[in-house]
Amino acid sequence: MKKVLITGSDSYIGNWLEYRLGQEPSRYQVTVLDVRGNSYLHHDFAAYDVIFHVAALVHEKNKKGMQALYFKINRDLTLKLAKKAKDEGVRHFIFLSTMNVYGLMSGRIDSSTPVLPQTAYGRSKASAEDLLRELEDNLFTLAILRPPMVYGRGCKGNYPKLRRLVLGLIPFFPDVDNQRSMIYIENLIEFVKYLIDHEEGGLHFPQNSEYISTGKMAFLIAQANGKKLHLTRAFNPLISKIRLDPFAKLFGNLTYDYSLSTSIQDFDVCSFEESILRTEGVSELV
Repeated sequence: MKKVLITGSDSYIGNWLEYRLGQEPSRYQVTVLDVRGNSYLHHDFAAYDVIFHVAALVHEKNKKGMQALYFKINRDLTLKLAKKAKDEGVRHFIFLSTMNVYGLMSGRIDSSTPVLPQTAYGRSKASAEDLLRELEDNLFTLAILRPPMVYGRGCKGNYPKLRRLVLGLIPFFPDVDNQRSMIYIENLIEFVKYLIDHEEGGLHFPQNSEYISTGKMAFLIAQANGKKLHLTRAFNPLISKIRLDPFAKLFGNLTYDYSLSTSIQDFDVCSFEESILRTEGVSELV
């Protein structure tokens, strides 16, 4: 039996992993630990085979004075937890990082793309990665995940923003042939489960087995909710000239080259179309 510690209560991804591993109680024993404050220092890590560290400051805006808090939570706390884990004999540590360490709004990320974060969130995660690597040895295996946008039922971030836009009063949506790397939550969790089962280390770039067009996602969201949405190219010339961040995130291209994500189809729980149905609550989860 694998004894798994998830650090970070009320974490979207952590809660999904707890749910998935809980479906196999004979194989996994899962504990979720709140690491706010200092009470975690008195928790015995020696009982666990693997720690999945997801606690982070993510969705706060880059307000003045926030940088110190990002580094305190995303870097300093991560390092303290990893050191405690290693000192107490935990052999496997999985760190949830982010695509944001590259600092790109658009483009194709491959093995030669430099890590150049542009936000406090991205910088704090990249710094945590560097410090964690210094702890890695034959007795302490480190896995780092840099997922793109994660979506699924109950998710936060850009997906619900797109959903609100689609289900509002807008009957038309731009039909832009863009490509985005994304990952459906159940696919991500299957990948994390694989890392746990095989005690895998290394740097990983989990993503769906197909790039996603924002227009297609919008159309499927509308369809799942019984709304007619017409895709049109009439707005494309205007969109191509707008350089604002929200438009870049919606209609720009940002992908991981598939050479970084080998055998990703092995972790696809369902098709892209089915993933939207599950996200919208039309189709049942596994």
